[in-house]
Amino acid sequence: MTQIIDFRTDPAQYRHWRVTYHGDVVNLIMDVDETAGLFEGYELKLNSYDLGVDIELNDIVQRMRFEHPEVKVVVMQSGKEKVFCAGANIRMLGGATHSHKVNFCKFTNETRNAYEAAEADSGQKYIAAIKGACAGGGYELALACNYIMLTDDSSSAVGLPEVPLLAVLPGTGGLTRITDKRKMRRDLADIFCSIEEGVKGKRAKDWRLVDEVIANSKFDQTVQERASEFAFASDKAKTSQGISLGAIERQITEDRMVYEHIEVTLDRPHRRAEITLKGPTAPAPTDMAALQAQGDQAYILKLCRELEDAILHLRFNEMNLGLWVFKSQGDGAAFLAHEAVIAASDHWLAVEMRHYWKRTLKRIDVTSRSLAAFVENGSCFVGLLSEILFAVDRTYMMEGEFEDDARPEAEICLSATNFGGVPMGNDLTRLQTRFLGEPERVEQAQAMIDVPLAAVQADALGLVTMILDDIDWEDELRIFMEERASFSPDAMTGMEANLRFAGPETMETRIFGRLTAWQNWIFNRPNAVGQEGALQRYGTGLRGNFDMERV
Repeated sequence: MTQIIDFRTDPAQYRHWRVTYHGDVVNLIMDVDETAGLFEGYELKLNSYDLGVDIELNDIVQRMRFEHPEVKVVVMQSGKEKVFCAGANIRMLGGATHSHKVNFCKFTNETRNAYEAAEADSGQKYIAAIKGACAGGGYELALACNYIMLTDDSSSAVGLPEVPLLAVLPGTGGLTRITDKRKMRRDLADIFCSIEEGVKGKRAKDWRLVDEVIANSKFDQTVQERASEFAFASDKAKTSQGISLGAIERQITEDRMVYEHIEVTLDRPHRRAEITLKGPTAPAPTDMAALQAQGDQAYILKLCRELEDAILHLRFNEMNLGLWVFKSQGDGAAFLAHEAVIAASDHWLAVEMRHYWKRTLKRIDVTSRSLAAFVENGSCFVGLLSEILFAVDRTYMMEGEFEDDARPEAEICLSATNFGGVPMGNDLTRLQTRFLGEPERVEQAQAMIDVPLAAVQADALGLVTMILDDIDWEDELRIFMEERASFSPDAMTGMEANLRFAGPETMETRIFGRLTAWQNWIFNRPNAVGQEGALQRYGTGLRGNFDMERV
């Protein structure tokens, strides 16, 4: 799988989903085109999915929030007879590289988390309306919905058959959601995850696998009635017309990716990417009406969309670039003026922009790369952008004047957003996570909101890893980057993932931490992916030939 994967899409390009709008209720229909797989070598039969199907779903979820803020209820259903969704395509998984499988699972998890949180964040409740077989990743699609309805007939069942059939784990949070979200008994969950055929009807309801079981003859009507009831009961305020999300423009060359507000330099000989975020060049809009009039061209939104696209592109298409270095250039005060327009507003668009930044910053948190930030003269790591400094593994900051450098001296400036607006997956801010053993340091930092902090002050507050003067800057950064490039990527991935999520576990951290780590390991084991492993033998009539030694 060497082709470039493009995460940019729009409704005119959809091959796998249909969306029909009925005022505040939407029908989201999964109708996968089995001939339109992202890669050659497999067909997407039985509403199974690959990354291309999920790229479309991610786009739909995003557009639902910005283009259709009037929506209160989304009904996810199948466009196929007798099958809801068979899950991730087995032939795709069997033929994919290890890195693709792992990043595929990560992306699908991020998408599931996005619409799962839509009810709390955006007032959009997702209902899964299951008719037919719903297995593996198909049931995980449903589990991320806020309410699950199952028809009571001979063919409709929910299941997580990955362990007995494929020797892998449900890769999109299934194990965590049935216990943490659905509150399923552990012993019953053990049975459920050990059987191939799934669970139907009343038992599915009794085991807390679904919320409601309805006779097949009344199912469609009941689903729409329930959607109307939920919409009527919603306390979501009526909203004005949404904004359209146009195409993200970028240019890609051999060693560079260029957006309007972001430039990425690809240094393949040294296995690193340099991501430079540019501050605004135009004044901030005066109010939310002016911001909405700018639509998807609003700086604070466009920057976020470009950053998200760059992250996803690098994850999937530049696997050998193991170190990402974040930089910024621009007027920090100008950026804070743009941020201030959305920071304290309860306007629906301001809320959606804040949540979009939250989701995008979370993508940085869970990215399996070494992450660093360089706070140089002329940088604009302020407010929202300074969150990047606390998301990365190390931050280096210039101290004092540098010879032949006419740029303004490096500064950091915090805003109220740093203290609750964009939390991590552990439900703490990045500063709370950083100072888990020293909560008083968070209070000290909070007392410095809106105060430009030079290197010595930022260092004293613990906001950066190291400050370096003109004499040491280049040498210390060179040593750091060369050292990082010399370590085993496997060991680095494990170390970084362990260190980034201090503090309490949540359902989200367990999905990305515990579950993903185990899945990553299993995807390397011959019992799953070897020539005689379950993924390779699936559909042949032969069971996997397992190495029975327990580690």
